[in-house]
Amino acid sequence: MKIEYAKVTALGDRQDNQDRAAVIVAEDAAIMLVFDGMGGHSDGAKAAEIGLNVIKDLFTSSSLPVFDPQGFLYMAMSRAHDEVVKIGVDLAVDFRPRATCAVCLIQESGSWWGHIGDSRIYQMREGQLMTRSRDHSHVEILIQEGAITEAEALDHPMRNFVECCIGGDAPVPDMSITRKQPLVPGDVLLACSDGLWSGMTDEEIADMATRPANSLADNLKALSMKALSVNAPYADNTTGTALLWVDG
Repeated sequence: MKIEYAKVTALGDRQDNQDRAAVIVAEDAAIMLVFDGMGGHSDGAKAAEIGLNVIKDLFTSSSLPVFDPQGFLYMAMSRAHDEVVKIGVDLAVDFRPRATCAVCLIQESGSWWGHIGDSRIYQMREGQLMTRSRDHSHVEILIQEGAITEAEALDHPMRNFVECCIGGDAPVPDMSITRKQPLVPGDVLLACSDGLWSGMTDEEIADMATRPANSLADNLKALSMKALSVNAPYADNTTGTALLWVDG
C-alpha cells in the first residue's frame, strides 16, 4: 500500500483551536481522523481530543487490515461518543462537551467512511469530485428537500446548526457509514472540519486539492489559506487531513 498524506490545522479568527486531527499509517491500512470540538459548548477541545484518541487506540490495537470495516467504524464512533458523554455526565445538557467527526479507513484499494455532524470526507480524481459525505445539518436537510441550493447553503443563517454529534445526551448518535469506496492511483481523500470547507464550493475544493503541479501538502495548505481568507474576519478553526492513493 503506497500512499502520501498531509495534515493542516489553523486557528482562524478564534481564541482557541478546538479541532483535532491525525493520520495513522500501518503496513496494510491507514486511518484519517478529524474531530471538531463544538465551540458553543464547554470543553469542545477536550471532547475532540478524547474522541480522536479513542479511535486512534482502537485502530492501533486492531488486527490489520480490519476484518469488518463498517463494523469497526460503528464501534469506534460509538465508543468515542460514550467516552465523551462520560466527561459531561454531571453537567446540564446544554453545557455538555460535544464534537463532530470524520473517520476514513483506507485498506485493500478502497476506503470506508464514517461521520457524525458536519465534518466531511471527500474523494477526488483529476480535479473532479467523485463523492463526498452529506452533513447531518439543518441546511443539508433543506438541500435534500429542494428548499435551497448548494450555493445558497454557503451563507445560510442556519449553516452551523448540526443535527447530531459526539457527546451530549443521545444514547447513540446518528452516524453515516459507507460501503467500500474503490480507489484508483491518483485519487485524493480529504477529511476536514467545517472551517475548511465552508465558503467554498465542492468544485473549488476538488480543483485545489488535486493540482498535480503541487505536492499534496502544498495543496492542503492552499485550501486552508483560502478558507481562512474567504471566511475572514470570522474564520473558524480550519483543519484537514489529505491522503493520495499512489498504488495498492
